[in-house]
Formats: sequence, structure tokens, C-alpha cells
Amino acid sequence: MKAICFKETEKVSVDQIDDPAILDSRDAIVKTSMAGLCGSDLHVYFGREQGIDVGTVMGHEFVGHVVATGDRCDQIQIGDRVYSPFTTNCGDCYFCQNELPARCVKGSLFGWRENGVGLHGGQSELVRVPLADATLKKIPESVSDESALLLGDNFSTGFYCAEMANIRPDGTYVVIGCGTVGLLCIMSAIHMGAKNLFALDPVPARQKQAETLGAKAYFPDSRAIQAIKNETQGRGADAVMELVGLPDAQKIAFELLRPGGIMSVVGCHCTPNFSFSPIDAFDKNLTYRTGRCPARHYMDRLTPMVEDGTFQIDSFISQQFSADEGKHAYDIFANRKNGCLKAAIRFD
Repeated sequence: MKAICFKETEKVSVDQIDDPAILDSRDAIVKTSMAGLCGSDLHVYFGREQGIDVGTVMGHEFVGHVVATGDRCDQIQIGDRVYSPFTTNCGDCYFCQNELPARCVKGSLFGWRENGVGLHGGQSELVRVPLADATLKKIPESVSDESALLLGDNFSTGFYCAEMANIRPDGTYVVIGCGTVGLLCIMSAIHMGAKNLFALDPVPARQKQAETLGAKAYFPDSRAIQAIKNETQGRGADAVMELVGLPDAQKIAFELLRPGGIMSVVGCHCTPNFSFSPIDAFDKNLTYRTGRCPARHYMDRLTPMVEDGTFQIDSFISQQFSADEGKHAYDIFANRKNGCLKAAIRFD
């Protein structure tokens, strides 16, 4: 099969590799229709995350049709049109039963193999999905591939970030990072009642998109900090939603937060060092909320709101490429060329 594989820092290739096989009775094989490129993929691409095996199929966002199943798959059947969260989950363990399937005791992350252990990703013609009955979800007929792809990660993660911020209509809030997840976080926060919402991003086009959604957009510098301080009589924001995962973003989030505020973090940080100390957090009465989004749980919650038109999210995928254009797609997405917000790969 054709797949986009990791080679080295800032290098992927489109390779022909062996088709996946059913290895467990609860496995399914999905023929991919569309796969997404995510900001988290760029941590690997730029070398910020180390350890991934050369040759690993990239990506953790995909939709498609089931073409094979193990003999213990009861819910998912051949021919089903399905979408997936970025991690597998069993549906039965303590964490799956308590709305945290991203921490399933049997779960694995798509697109990460280290020392030969782990799962290949979704940027390939075929994907092996362990624990398929609990992991995969059938796509309603009225939901497009684009929306289903975003529900499996970006939209669920953006909504999760906004929910952790405890949005109230009388509060002041900040979103740092206006990529796809950040913009969907803005949309979610406004849906939850946010009326005074700031968005920080260095890219003018993304600032404009944030403003279109209802946020006040700024370049992330001292002027933005001062504007938000002025808006709150010097206190700072009630919550800051940080979706970047880099030390500078964490630093500005801390500066913007009022005493007693919430820092909601879904940006995937790759450094062990914080931009503030435990003493700083104590002195600010900081609530720090973070973690991998339990996307499978949010897929169940959010899909009906996409079906009924409460959220219209198709347009957040700005560019689509063929599988043969995989290297080009990474260059465009990673380097923000041609106004690229979100890139997806179409498989024939």
C-alpha cells in the first residue's frame, strides 16, 4: 500500500509498504478516504519529539470504510463508513467507563512506533485499528468526511480545551494559537457563552479568521498583554486556553492569567521544563488543567451538534492533496504556505 512515512527531521516520503493484517480478533482494517495533517505531527516533523522509528506511517486522523474485521468485532462490520479518535480504546476499563478513553489501559496512539512497538498512522491507504468496536464510530450519512475527520481530533480537542476553561458569559478569556484547533476552540468558547474573548497568533490571516468567529485578535506581544490587562482593570484573564505547546506560549499564558485563574492547555509540550515555577503557580493560585483529549468521548457528544448544524466545521480544512503529494503537503502545512490552515490527504 501507499503511505506517508517518517524519514528524518523535516523529511517524509511516500512509500510502498506492506498492507496491514488482522493480528487480533478485535482488529479491523480501514481503507482510508481522507487523512489529516495535525500540528502534533509537526513536533515529529521538526524534531521536537524524538524516538519515533524511521519508516513509521505518519498521522493520527483518518476516516474511511471497513474492509476487514476480526471474528470478535460485533459492532463494526465490513462496509461501514467510520471515523476514529487518535488513540485506540477498549471501552471496558476504568478510564473508558469514566469518560477518559484517551487513557485506556489497552490504548495506543496512531502514528507512533518506537523500537518496533506501536501503531502505524492514518496517512496510508489502509490502517489497522485494534479494539475496533470501541475505537471506531460509524459516520452518520449527513456528516461529511471533512467534518468526521475534525471530530476525531481537532474539533474534539478545541471543545475540550474550552470546556476546561469553565467559560462564563461575564468572564474574559484568551486563546493562544489560532491554528485549526485554536479556531475551533474559539467557536466552542463562544458557543459556551464567552462574550469577551481575545485570540493571539502571529499569522495575520489566522487573526482575521479569529475575528470572523467573534474574537479580538492580536499578535502575541506586549501590546496584546497590555490590551487584555486594560480590559480587566489590570487583573488579567479568567482563563487562558493554550493550544501551541511551546515554552513561549506557556510564558505568555502565565503572564495573562489573573490570580485564581485557569490555564487550559492542550498544546502538546515536548520539553520537560515549565516557563513558571511551582512557587509562581502557588503565588497566583493557578489552576493548571491539561492532558490528552478524550476524543472518543467527545465524538459521541459533538457529532449530533454537527448533524443538526449547530457547528459547521467543513471549511476549516483549507487544502487537500493526493497521497502522491504527501511531501509537498507537509512542506505547505509545516511552513504555513499558501495560507494553509489545515491540510488533508485524499486517498482514491
